[in-house]
Amino acid sequence: MKKKTPRKLKKDKPEVRKRIISSGSGTAVPLQVTKSVHPGYEKIIPGKVSPAVKPTMTEEFLRFVWQYRLFDNRNLTTSDGDPVEIFRPGDSNTDSGPDFSNARIRIGQTTWAGNVEIHVNASDWLKHHHSENPSYKNTILHVVYKNDRKVKRNDAELLPALELKDKFDPNLFHRYTNLVQNKSWIPCERQIRGVDNLIIHQWIDRLSADRLERRTLFITQTLEDTSNNWNESFYRHLARNFGFKVNSEPFQVLARSLPLNLVAKHKDNADHVEALYFGQAGLLEGEFRDDYPNRLKKEYDFLRQKYGLRPIPAGAVQWKFMRLRPFNFPTVRIAQFSNLMMRSSNLFPRILEANDLRELSTLFDITASPYWNNHFIFDTIAPGREKRLGTGAANNILINTAIPFLFVYGKKKQINQLCNKAIDFLSKIPGEENEIIDRWKIAGMPVKNAFCTQALLELKNEYCDKRKCLSCSIGSRIIRGNRQSS
Repeated sequence: MKKKTPRKLKKDKPEVRKRIISSGSGTAVPLQVTKSVHPGYEKIIPGKVSPAVKPTMTEEFLRFVWQYRLFDNRNLTTSDGDPVEIFRPGDSNTDSGPDFSNARIRIGQTTWAGNVEIHVNASDWLKHHHSENPSYKNTILHVVYKNDRKVKRNDAELLPALELKDKFDPNLFHRYTNLVQNKSWIPCERQIRGVDNLIIHQWIDRLSADRLERRTLFITQTLEDTSNNWNESFYRHLARNFGFKVNSEPFQVLARSLPLNLVAKHKDNADHVEALYFGQAGLLEGEFRDDYPNRLKKEYDFLRQKYGLRPIPAGAVQWKFMRLRPFNFPTVRIAQFSNLMMRSSNLFPRILEANDLRELSTLFDITASPYWNNHFIFDTIAPGREKRLGTGAANNILINTAIPFLFVYGKKKQINQLCNKAIDFLSKIPGEENEIIDRWKIAGMPVKNAFCTQALLELKNEYCDKRKCLSCSIGSRIIRGNRQSS
């Protein structure tokens, strides 16, 4: 039996037609719409055919439209025909409960004060069981994209609905979806240079403060763990910072296993302090050739018995050496940290007392003990060089530990002078140098100091990566319409 040769299917040629719609500003915008034989596939973009499938409406976008009143406010009516006048859209609520509170709206002849709830479809009110939730009993208006059914409050009264479909410029939604669906490094990579510098600098100020505020939560948690012991809390965060990301977790475990007040008892004996840290780190196990590690091992065995210490179990943490520059080896960092603790076991009060950045920086001008001048690990000779903590590493500690603690202490003790001093220090430290900051520099963003770079890290991690463009001042400006955006 002769086999049939499969025929090649011809590609469907899309039917292209012109449509004229209002841009919302009184100007007609030509759209090209392509139709395929495949259902649900319609591509719309002003002036040209878009490669994107028509996106789905979101509550997030509708909240944005409502908050900034980006819809036609003229002749608004509820779905039942009652006239609506918005005096105040309300305060956005990011917690549980209605989307907006303290709204003031006239419906018919009555002016109401209360909450506003946003949904794509009115039936979502039932899906979310809001009728059964007393938090929604003061809802005065249901703002929806599509009013697909009537709903009631928990008092059995019909909830007035305002439908926003066809009441806002479709270009708003196009710009929004183009951003959040963009796969670039940052969603607005092509448009950001067109945003006004004033908006960017105001947003930088806000983001830098937000980053300090967010760190307050981590510091507060440590304070709770240490019964509000500021010195011990600072010590633990400082140790974590000395791990410089790769070994931050082992350093944190090391500090928790060796309380600051115990280390302070031996601050006059360098061998004792180093023996405690290297021993607890589990790095004095086995046999050594050099006198230095053998001496530390002997001291640690004595101190271990005296204080009932147990080294960190080998399986609990793993010190990482691979892919690190030798100057960043955990052995070198532990030696430097030991020197810092020996010199300044009461370090946090000195940070609070520092009057200027130079005085603050001097506290971290430290070096490892002489053995490490020609070693990176035990028993292995290396080219001779002093293992001093570099300026970049010291600045990293100031930015990520010293200054946040200064800010949080000032905030909790209501000493505004300390909060202002922390921000001033950030503005005087050079910005960090890493891949993220390098990319922001290429995008034309300000990276002149740590105040700016901390803000940009916050922007990338908390907004760009999460595609929270509607909550970002830059993204919001682009979506609402920016002179040089498209």
